[in-house]
Order: sequence, then C-alpha cells, then structure tokens
Amino acid sequence: MQAVVLAAGKGTRLRPLTEDKPKVLVEVDGKPLIEDVFDNLLEVGATEFIVVVGYQKEQIIERYGDEYEGVPITYTHQREQLGLAHAILQAEPHVDDDFMLMLGDNVFRANLGDVINRQREERADAAFLVEEVPYEEASRYGVLDTNEYGEIVEVMEKPDDPPSNLVMTGFYTFTPAIFHACHLVQPSDRGEYELPDAIDLLIQSGRTIDAIRMDGWRIDVGYPEDRDRAEERLEDGDEIDAPELQADS
Repeated sequence: MQAVVLAAGKGTRLRPLTEDKPKVLVEVDGKPLIEDVFDNLLEVGATEFIVVVGYQKEQIIERYGDEYEGVPITYTHQREQLGLAHAILQAEPHVDDDFMLMLGDNVFRANLGDVINRQREERADAAFLVEEVPYEEASRYGVLDTNEYGEIVEVMEKPDDPPSNLVMTGFYTFTPAIFHACHLVQPSDRGEYELPDAIDLLIQSGRTIDAIRMDGWRIDVGYPEDRDRAEERLEDGDEIDAPELQADS
C-alpha cells in the first residue's frame, strides 16, 4: 500500500528547533521525525512513500533522495500551507488506490497494523486510530462526536467547546474517495482546508468510517517540550508489540 507523508510544515511552534530546518528534520532520540515515520510505515507494509513537502523542501529531498531503505520516494510540493486537506490533494496525482496517511511530526509506538487490517477486511473509506485525551487538550485536535451507540456522527477540527475528549491521531487509511471530499471542503475560520471536515463529509454521505482505539502511545511533536517527552519515552524503551498484518486479499 502506498503511504502519503505530510511534511510541508514550518514548525513555527517548535522554534528554535526549526530555525534552520523543516519541522520533520527535527531529531528525536537521534533520529529525524520523518525517519521515525518512514520506519513505522515500513513495518506496516508501505510500498512507496509520497512525501508532501513545502517549507525548506530541498533539505528533505537532498537528504533522502529517491528511496528510503529500498522503498521509492515520490515528492510533491505544497506551495502554500493551507491545511491538511489541501496537502492531501497535492498527493492525488500520485495515488493509485487505497493508501496510508501519516503526519510527519507524530511519533508513534502503537497498533498501526490494526488500522491496515481493518482496511483490508472492510475497505473503509476512512479508518484511523483514536485516543482519549484530557478535555482541556481536545481542542488541539480533530474531535469525534459519537451517538449513544458509539457510532461517529460528526468530526470537528479544533472546536472551542469539544463534544468529547476522543480525538483523531496522525495515522489513517483512505480510499480515493477522500480526494473528492477534500475538493469539496470549504476554508475554515482559520482559512485552512481541514482534514476532519473532509472526513465529516464522508460520514454525512454514508461512507464507511472506522475508528480504532489506540493501543500504545503517540506524541504530536508541536512544541519543544513535546520533543523532550517523546525522547524520554523512547529512551525508556516504551515500545509495543506490532500486530500481525493480514495478507492482501
């Protein structure tokens, strides 16, 4: 399965760590964030990396060239950082079928393989890991609203008053239906094209959406203190056993 990696951000909140490099080249435990992402994706069967680059893209391209650990890399340029849905559309010409998506600034030690297996079982139009966070932190993320049966009825990006503390993490699988939804998304109040809005369009149109509870941990490296927390967990050897992947049908 192809894997799209979003790596275009400036990382202004990570300064001074990003004063001379793009966000995904900030090192955590001696390894750039994007390499940790690549390694995670290799473990779940990535056959090609499609890397969406932007800010200081030359540093990423010069460092990794056209392959990583034998897996080819295709680069596509997001000229303006206009949100995750906009970033995904830059990968559309290079995607052939169902694909994985990972944010380039997330450190995962979690059950990513469960998402891949669910995609292969049901071919959901969107499947992703979710986790519970403290309510005061939920407004940093895409938040899920569920009904009394636990079904997802709405997804909201960074709401001021979150309806729950259940949030999307930075790992997804999609069918190409997500591209149509991203094309329909309107700019948010922040002036960006938000991925949760695209997923919400899939939900409202009756598409199959699967949320899988995260087993393990992840850290969204948005601030220098997040980088420090990730390093502490990695240095402690805080790993989980990867789920066994099912064969492609």
